[in-house]
Order: sequence, then structure tokens, then C-alpha cells
Amino acid sequence: QVQLVESGGGLAQAGGSLRLSCAASGRTFSSYAMGWFRQAPGKEREFVAVISRSSGSTYYADSVKGRFTISRDNAKNTVYLQMNSLKPEDTAVYYCAASLSDATSDPYRYNYWGQGTQVTVSS
Repeated sequence: QVQLVESGGGLAQAGGSLRLSCAASGRTFSSYAMGWFRQAPGKEREFVAVISRSSGSTYYADSVKGRFTISRDNAKNTVYLQMNSLKPEDTAVYYCAASLSDATSDPYRYNYWGQGTQVTVSS
């Protein structure tokens, strides 16, 4: 069992930055690929970024590539999402998730989800 708790969301201006954190419970954090997803009002949940177990591989949605960076610290059981050059269309609830599969953008291959943190970007 893994519990995930996101933090770091809030209000930012367009062009600004936010850093999301996701703290995981348990001693098997390094066994999971970790992903970030987001869901805007009236839209389906969408993939944002994923990092492999050893941080050797990262993948991003085209919409955030070059602006967002995912990283993890296995010693701290934490995954991060650094978001720069924020746009109003980045406004959403952001969720972190843990997958026993290889790094994947498929939400159905994730075993555990956090409760989400709201990110609002004003123009």
C-alpha cells in the first residue's frame, strides 16, 4: 500500500512558476514509476509527465515539454514537478500517481493516486 500526498499548488500569474511535491508513504517508493496527471473542469484527466524508478527516463506531454520538469528523490520518497512559464491553460487539479509498470502515460496502469492539488494560473 502506498499513500500519496501532493502539495505546492496555488495561484500563479501567467509566465510564473510553481513547484509541486508528492510525498509517498512506505518503503517501496523506488519500486514505482511516478507520474503526474491533471484534470481541468469539464475535461478528462490527462497525462503530464512520468519518471522511471531510477530517474533514468522521463517523458512529457507535448503541451508541457520544455516548461515542466519531473524529478524524484528516492531517499525522501518524494517526486516533484517544476512548472515554469505557466499558462492559463495549465489550470487544473494536479495528481501524482504510482505505477508498478514501466514509465507510462496510461492512467489505467497506475496503482495508487493522490488526492490532488489545485493549480490556478491567471492571465
